[in-house]
Amino acid sequence: MNSTEKKFVPVMITPFDLKAKVDHEALDALIDFYLRAGVKGFFANCLSSEMFSISEDERIDTVKYIVRKVNGAVPVVATGSFGLTLHDKAEFTKKIHETGISAAIMITGHFAHVEDPDEVLLRNFDTLFSLTGNIPLGMYECPAPYKRILPADVFQKLISTGRMIYHKDTSIKHESVKAKLDVVAKMKDSRMEFYDAHSPNALFSLQAGARGMSSISGNFYPEILVWLCDHANDPQKQDDVKWIQSEITRVDPLIHQAYPMSAKYFLRKRGLPVRTISRTHVLELTPEQKQTLDLIHQDFLNWCDKLAIKPAI
Repeated sequence: MNSTEKKFVPVMITPFDLKAKVDHEALDALIDFYLRAGVKGFFANCLSSEMFSISEDERIDTVKYIVRKVNGAVPVVATGSFGLTLHDKAEFTKKIHETGISAAIMITGHFAHVEDPDEVLLRNFDTLFSLTGNIPLGMYECPAPYKRILPADVFQKLISTGRMIYHKDTSIKHESVKAKLDVVAKMKDSRMEFYDAHSPNALFSLQAGARGMSSISGNFYPEILVWLCDHANDPQKQDDVKWIQSEITRVDPLIHQAYPMSAKYFLRKRGLPVRTISRTHVLELTPEQKQTLDLIHQDFLNWCDKLAIKPAI
């Protein structure tokens, strides 16, 4: 991998069939779609995947299926920090690593209660490290069970262990993102790859040194995020880069409404066999929400025309 190449890594949704079971046929089509769009990796078993609403067996089986389908075309990472105790989390981490993923991702909110100081989090991570051998790990500032943002000094301590190779950042604030990116830049031998989850931050983070983006917008128009990753630092494209960033920022609050149902509606509108069935959002989209997404779909087609992007479907 070129060290200067920027990567878009989608947070995968989970398509369900009419019985709310994982729909493998739709999952095949979704993976092919992501790859045609030019993504450079997959984040499976994440919040967008409705990971808190599926069973342990479904988590393992679905990740295993994804790894087999991707067949080494790009790396796959997946959340592994499930279980009531640290030993439980370590055991699940081992199981999900055995599916063939490149790294097992740890939810930061799983390693300390909301009122606990960072010393508790670091101590619990040390215990997990001791229980999981040399399994490559990552960090995920997931909004659930609560969003635990890592300060730069804690982030540095975790990277310095040599176990962390992936970070999905949700801190949103530019100063927090920059502080962590400065840590990564100073650790020359680190394998850490930093991905921002906040689409409005894309241009800032990519130009500040992030390896790439990993945002929910990739479940609507991954081609656009791939293009932005490819051209964020292209001096010949800065007018277009700034324009598409403003467009992504404008629609970002709208695509978050009723997510992930909104993404499933959008992907179905694009022609994918993804049903509007979710285990986390049980209500149907309102006519107003559908109309908003229809307008964003037309925006997407206009973006593609302006940037000379061929839609993946």
